[in-house]
This record gives sequence, structure tokens and C-alpha cells, in this order.
Amino acid sequence: MQDIFSSQTNYVINDKNKSDGMELMKSLKDETIKLCVFDPQYRGILDQLHYGDEGKNRNVDRCALPQMTEEKIVEFLTEISRVLKPSGHIFLWVDRFHLCEGSAHKWRKGLPLEVVDMITWDKMKIGMGYRSRHKAEYMVVLQKKPIRAKGCWNDHGIPDVWQEKVVKVHPHSKPIELQKRLILATTDEQDFVLDPCAGGYSVLTCCKDTNRNFIGCDLINDK
Repeated sequence: MQDIFSSQTNYVINDKNKSDGMELMKSLKDETIKLCVFDPQYRGILDQLHYGDEGKNRNVDRCALPQMTEEKIVEFLTEISRVLKPSGHIFLWVDRFHLCEGSAHKWRKGLPLEVVDMITWDKMKIGMGYRSRHKAEYMVVLQKKPIRAKGCWNDHGIPDVWQEKVVKVHPHSKPIELQKRLILATTDEQDFVLDPCAGGYSVLTCCKDTNRNFIGCDLINDK
């Protein structure tokens, strides 16, 4: 197995690590990760909606999670781009508010990353919203330069709108089958997949099912 760590470490591959994602990434060598799934915990949409009952009846679990500033998200993307292999991908989860605000473009400014695709996840249930009710989340697909598809994306049958219900085990539970399909499309067996904000560890499950190596952590670990 490839040694991805720059020095001796207590981080465990293919397991749950309780840690700050930045500290984990600082322990990694340059250009050792084939794919990163990044699901930052941000307040944007909560601040815009101003529901006013946080911690009581609505979004209790979500509001209890440590929140990232936009500056912190940029720090994460900067470190991810360092450890990512050339032409490697980042699957960046965003909500509708950040998509419309163009946050993915602002966050990657000055980094060797380009937006190459986007997938809409239809959660098949109705969520928040003052006007239309939110039913989807969005995955912005970033690629580290040099930008290319041949040899880097081997499944051309993935639809750009994906329907999948999830069993909620975490406030940010994500679709297993979609992530598994994308991991298979962009990595080879034994490649390393990074998730520095692992949450419910759905990416770890996907890596076990696809014979990829997982390295990831979360500040809150129910291991």
C-alpha cells in the first residue's frame, strides 16, 4: 500500500478518525490522493432563512454541528488541492443558496481547480424553504489541473439528476449509491479517497464496497 503520510502518525486508514480535517491533511504528502469528497458544514442557508427557532424544533442536529466560515472552507480547498493528484477530482457538496451565490467559484479562486460538472441529488423528500421547498442538493465536480476526461472518468452513464432516498444517520447523510458510482468512475482499486469532514462516514462505506482506500476524519466521532 502506498505510504501517503509525510511522517509517523496515529491516523488509521480505512477507519473512523476523530480529528480536525486540516490536521489530518497536513499529515499527508503532496499529490497522494486520487479523489476527495468535501461536504463542508456552513451556515449560509440558515442565516438567510432566519427561522429563529434553531435548537428548539427545527434543524436541531444540524445547528449543533461545528460551523465553517467561508475562509475556513477556502483553507480546506487549498490543502485538498495540495494533496490531490494531478487531474484528480473533488466532489464538493453545496446547497441551493451557495450554488446561486457562486460560492464554488469564489472558494477556488487562485487554486489549480476547475469546475467540470455538476450533479443534482433529488432527495425525494420536501425540505426547507420560504417560497419553493428545497428537495435537492448539488455536487459541484472540481478537477485539479491538467483538466482531462479521458482516463480520469470512465463511466459515462451517470445521469446529472440522481434520485436516491437515504436513511438518515447523520444531519448530513449523503447518497451511498451515487457516491459509490462516482468513486468507481474516477478512481482505481486501492486508490486513496479523502473525506476530511466525514460526518456519517458514508464515503468510508462506499470505499469498503469498492475496494478503495479511505482516509478521513470528523470532529465528532460516534465510533
